[in-house]
Amino acid sequence: MLKEFKDFAMKGNLVDIAVGFVMGAAFKQVVTSFTGGIVSPLIGLLFNADFKDLKLILKDGVANDAGEVVGEVALLYGEFLTNIIDFIIVAFVMFMIVKGINKMKKKEEPAPEEPKGPSQEELLTEIRDLLKK
Repeated sequence: MLKEFKDFAMKGNLVDIAVGFVMGAAFKQVVTSFTGGIVSPLIGLLFNADFKDLKLILKDGVANDAGEVVGEVALLYGEFLTNIIDFIIVAFVMFMIVKGINKMKKKEEPAPEEPKGPSQEELLTEIRDLLKK
């Protein structure tokens, strides 16, 4: 059973998927950093607030003795929009990578056709000529 597992784990496709997964997770961090550090502040300029902190308050909270707001119910649409922007950037880059890889792949040439043998008419003609002799 251990040998079967080793054979399964060492298959090329599985290792490729694992490497792709790790690279994708690292790339996601880069995109999240880009969105949070560059895109969100620029969009936040339009709203005069930190884009990620935008929210729609459904129920106001009450400030406690420590000055923290307790009991507030809000829709955090700024964070949701930031995650959508992250997804769009990652999806677009992945699309471009796959498109580039597919373009770089060698075009498969069609298999050369087997040489055609003589047609039925040619065979019959040849048989006729042989019979005449």
